[in-house]
Amino acid sequence: MPGYVLSCCSTADLTHDWLERRNINYLEFNYFLDGVPCKDDFGATNSPAELYAKMLAGADAKTSQISAGDYLASFEQSLAAGLDVVHVTLSSGISGTYNSACAARDQLAEKYPDRHVYVVDSLAASSGYGLLMDRLADLRDEGMSAPELVAWAEEHKGEVQHWFFSSDLTFFIRGGRISKAAGLVGGMLKICPVMDVAPDGSLAVKEKIRTKTKAEKRVIEKMVELAEGGLDYSGKCFISHSECPEDAREVARMVEGTFPKLDGKVEVFDIGATIGVHTGPGTVALFFWGQKRA
Repeated sequence: MPGYVLSCCSTADLTHDWLERRNINYLEFNYFLDGVPCKDDFGATNSPAELYAKMLAGADAKTSQISAGDYLASFEQSLAAGLDVVHVTLSSGISGTYNSACAARDQLAEKYPDRHVYVVDSLAASSGYGLLMDRLADLRDEGMSAPELVAWAEEHKGEVQHWFFSSDLTFFIRGGRISKAAGLVGGMLKICPVMDVAPDGSLAVKEKIRTKTKAEKRVIEKMVELAEGGLDYSGKCFISHSECPEDAREVARMVEGTFPKLDGKVEVFDIGATIGVHTGPGTVALFFWGQKRA
């Protein structure tokens, strides 16, 4: 195995077992429910159903990124064992955690002059971030060195396509991402915003689609348009969702029926607490390798 540790944050929205199986270390984000600190730990503290029930009942939910001190402790454990670190963070377009990881890296540089911590801004979110980690784990297992892996990530991370929609605008309105007036009209017209992640890693509303069924079809159309190889796409596809498994399974079924050369079945994951606090229930996100985001 290469002499380095590959790590990410729990906001890659995979599972503990998945990351353990792929030999990827991770750090957990934090959130608060009515002031009580919780860990974004793949639903161990609060299952998605419990989290959204509390939020819908009026609980005050806020997120908190990983501190520089937490990164320091994690990175130093690897450096002290004689291993370098390649850490990939949640997009800087939606979180300041990249800066915290860089601060920890810089603080350790003098203490461990013969070791290296590489910090990569994924410019990705949820299981799109997870899809990037999946490819990086493959390349590591094939023998790619840490500097080579970092260079590959920087060159190709923008090729992870993110397309998602939400059938419940409650928490987009509550968080100020959609105005109350627009949210009221959207609810009446059954508007499902179709969104993506921009090249700078921020979230962007691309289209306002009437009805969930049409939004599901639209994200499939975007995959046909943008996937590597079009209908001949032979890469992996991940989906994440916030407490709407039937909707996620329907999109997965549509993907598998449209792309016969897909690498295995579509893998479906829960949207974790950090992202879920902002989306609330009813969001389905589709991730695949394709054209570089522009």
